[in-house]
Amino acid sequence: MNQPTQLKRGLSLWLLVFYGLGNILGAGIYVLVGKVAGSAGLFAPVAFLVASLVAAFTALSYAELVARYPLSAGEAVYVQKGLGLPALSVLVGLLIVLMGAVSAATIANGFVGYLDILIEVPDAIAITLLVIVLAAIAIWGIVESVRIAALVTVIELLGLGLVLAVAGDSLFSIPERLPELIPPTDPVIWQGILFGAFLAFYAFIGFEDMVNVAEEVRNPARNVPLAILIALGVTTLLYAAISLTAVLTVAPQQLAASDAPLATVYQQASGSKPVTLSIISIFAVVNGALIQIIMGSRILYGMSRQGWLPTPFGHVWRKTQTPATATIATAGVVLVLALWLPLVTLAKSTSFLVLFIFSLINLSLLRIKWREPHPQGVRPVPQWVPAGGIVASLGLLLFQVFAG
Repeated sequence: MNQPTQLKRGLSLWLLVFYGLGNILGAGIYVLVGKVAGSAGLFAPVAFLVASLVAAFTALSYAELVARYPLSAGEAVYVQKGLGLPALSVLVGLLIVLMGAVSAATIANGFVGYLDILIEVPDAIAITLLVIVLAAIAIWGIVESVRIAALVTVIELLGLGLVLAVAGDSLFSIPERLPELIPPTDPVIWQGILFGAFLAFYAFIGFEDMVNVAEEVRNPARNVPLAILIALGVTTLLYAAISLTAVLTVAPQQLAASDAPLATVYQQASGSKPVTLSIISIFAVVNGALIQIIMGSRILYGMSRQGWLPTPFGHVWRKTQTPATATIATAGVVLVLALWLPLVTLAKSTSFLVLFIFSLINLSLLRIKWREPHPQGVRPVPQWVPAGGIVASLGLLLFQVFAG
């Protein structure tokens, strides 16, 4: 009897880092920095900082969990190992797929905003063609698709560097404008900042997707945790610089009204049309959508291999060693959502889902640590890390529910 075809273990540490960076950067800063400024005003950088702290707790929890269990369908496996509830594990896995699809749909809508600067194409046609092309790349092969993602990530970083080069002079005004950038204790001001943080949190989503390609990474117990921490650290520094530059260059209300906020920053700072940046921004948002499709397909594949979903989702195409059926299914959901829901609704839905899932992941790690506090070959985090992750994730989620 033939053994089922396995996924190809071809990803190195640095390919994985660029995979994570491409997902995080494409999903957030190019699309939502204006919307965060619309909620938090000049305090948008503070909103990004709050969001990064919430994300950091859970990133550390993921780093330990993937070292313990380097498997596809990571979150579903973690919840099963921690809480022992198969139905909840399946629900979490499906919610992660939905979250990835919603995230990719959000990015596809952001793609249209930047594309309109260059050429007018009906939104539905542009989005449909984009999703078909990305699904084909994802099926082509994991190493090939991640190499493309890594190349595009370099282009994304050059785009952010271009914004900083053109508008970075505004950072020299920080000493004189510092009082404007430090929020007072006024609860109304902080309500706006926390609403902004809820949106900004979406800009940090992506590090968790890295665990779902663990079966395709060399030495996953070492490389996946390290890649998660590197990717999150780099993006936090970039977001701080970009969000500060944006609010110091363009009025927050103007940023909020723009469908292509970084292009607006570039144009205001340079006085010229943001053609180059718009092209780079298109690459950035496309990259994020590609990675979300890869992630969603690996969740479906992993859950099928665990026996939680029908067998066809676990089928690996022998020619490319990729889960083709799962990839097509994920792309189909992305297309429906992208054509159906507006950008801010998609981003808020993604943040809500991921905060709920992060709470369960941190609770699962707490339970696992109580049973097995010193796993062999794994560097554990202190118990206050997952406990803090639960408090931070639930706190931001409940704020949005009751204050929204």
